[in-house]
Amino acid sequence: MGRLFGTDGLRGRANVYPMTVEVALRLGLAAGIRFRRNTHEHRVVIGKDTRLSGYMFESALTAGLCAAGMHVIMVGPLPTPAISFLTRNMRADLGVVISASHNPYHDNGIKFFDADGFKLPDAVEDELESMVLDPNWVWDFPPSQNVGRATKIEDAPGRYIVYTKSCFPSHLSLSGLRIVIDCGNGANYKVAPLALQELGAEVFTLGTSPNGLNINDNCGALYPQVVAAKVREVRADIGLALDGDADRLIVVDEKGTVLDGDQIMALCAQAMMARGELPENQLVGTVMSNMALDVFMREHGGSLLRTQVGDRYVVEAMRRTGAMLGGEQSGHLIFRQYSTTGDGLLAALQILRIMQEKEQKLSELAGLLTPFPQTLINVAVEKKLPLEQRPAIGDAVAAIEEAMQGRGRVLLRYSGTESLCRVMVEGEDSARVRTYAQELADVVQRELR
Repeated sequence: MGRLFGTDGLRGRANVYPMTVEVALRLGLAAGIRFRRNTHEHRVVIGKDTRLSGYMFESALTAGLCAAGMHVIMVGPLPTPAISFLTRNMRADLGVVISASHNPYHDNGIKFFDADGFKLPDAVEDELESMVLDPNWVWDFPPSQNVGRATKIEDAPGRYIVYTKSCFPSHLSLSGLRIVIDCGNGANYKVAPLALQELGAEVFTLGTSPNGLNINDNCGALYPQVVAAKVREVRADIGLALDGDADRLIVVDEKGTVLDGDQIMALCAQAMMARGELPENQLVGTVMSNMALDVFMREHGGSLLRTQVGDRYVVEAMRRTGAMLGGEQSGHLIFRQYSTTGDGLLAALQILRIMQEKEQKLSELAGLLTPFPQTLINVAVEKKLPLEQRPAIGDAVAAIEEAMQGRGRVLLRYSGTESLCRVMVEGEDSARVRTYAQELADVVQRELR
């Protein structure tokens, strides 16, 4: 059947294997049994985004978890980082998020947090997967009097708002700032605007009318041009665009210029180095981060540590090395002082903190990084064959790298959530970069179709 879990949990089209209620039920059973602790009451927090299919997966997971003896706390639509926070805050054994992040509404996904609010490592996901996929697995059901119950808590959004506001300096406010925020009709459609308003900002909202089918639909982090246009229209100081589960952020300055995760990491890293809050001046990124970020960190006496793509791998590296800031070019930003996972709203507040402390416009602060031209082409593939088994691809990569003479790089990787091979070429000459990327994409398509 193939591996269930990708780089960010289980994900796929709703009602199509593996995203079926049958798999969700068995996953609930497996997770419940795996994470029961020797305490009087086993608890799990379940949250979701605004997709129509969230209801059926919430019910299936709840049934499996209760059958395993877990007491389920349902919090409704809330951002992924809110579930991480609530799992820690409520001393739960497990947190579950039902979301397909930036994917269209017809997809959905399931991901887990442990009791400390961290995403599960591959080894634990493999354990759950073996239980789910084995048709002869014998479930360790508790006696009838020890099955779980399911309850809802209504004040979960308020708890998360109070927490995120506590991560913003108490001597500062957002008074006088005009902020445009596009919530992508996703999980943060209520919480994020309210938190910004409570801190004193004048807030203009987009993407805050979810109907179950319009999440990420021409709005949010995948379409920053929407929030950029609104910023220019209302003459805002900053624009914020979140994805469906609000764990990543794309930022727009007051001129309508879009800033990616690398540019924001450079801004935040510089501020944290100045405050002495970046141990050994180390920043953690991924293989997708632009070469310019390497150069920036070296010039400022620091270093960039790269991991494979996926914010949980960034977090694992941060925990291993003691780093306090990490993220992805796509907008996942992790401030380990405050959170155990990427958090779009929290990241926005850290950027706003810098603006208020320095009393400068974002365009004046964000010009730290001039990214090398980069072209990324997604090639649809039928099978994710090991790339080293296709010599023609290796030869094409070698030829491009030789032509760039150490002033650029090539990256090929399979998407962890979609049937795609991502072809990325980066270098100083944008025209050559585009040409090389297309040439390599053509080879990949020919060899992997």
